Amino acid sequence: MSAAPKVNPNELVEAAKETKKAEEAKIFELGMEKTDFGRPDSLRYKVLTQVLQEGYDRAIGELRDFLEAESEYPNFKSKIERYIAHCVDLVYAIKAKRNFPGISSLTRAKQQELMEKFKEHYKELQFMLRKIEKVESNLRIEDARSTIYVIRALWISAFCLLAMWFITEAVRGLAITSSVVVEDFFNKTIDFLFSLVGW
Repeated sequence: MSAAPKVNPNELVEAAKETKKAEEAKIFELGMEKTDFGRPDSLRYKVLTQVLQEGYDRAIGELRDFLEAESEYPNFKSKIERYIAHCVDLVYAIKAKRNFPGISSLTRAKQQELMEKFKEHYKELQFMLRKIEKVESNLRIEDARSTIYVIRALWISAFCLLAMWFITEAVRGLAITSSVVVEDFFNKTIDFLFSLVGW
């Protein structure tokens, strides 16, 4: 019975480093930086890395899952549908350019032309994914603004009601007090005038 070959942990680390370097080489080949991929939990990051690793079906699945996912904004889906559809088309175009049959038999100029088209599609895909993020960000800001407007309207309404209540109470209190003062003033004035006349 033969023993299973031992795996050297250092070899695994080196292999992981090599994979990472190869991935970075692909990134720099596209003229992109790591920040262009966005946050690791974002749609942009998931789709772009899947396309970079030639996982086209998974990238398309991510796009469709994102479109079908529940959103807290009612009109979000309708706003991004055309962007998602365009992203899916771009992923198919990238796949076609990278997996072009007989690419090695093409002239160097044609190979370069295919690579340039691939880069254009990839950058356009990145741009479209940023647009989707922008739509989501705008809806989030709009939602926050509407919440602020509602709170502000409630605060102003409460202030107006309180001011009206205060004015009403003040007028009622002052009206009673002032009528007593005016009546007393007239009574004293009439008494004074009668005392002058001698009545």
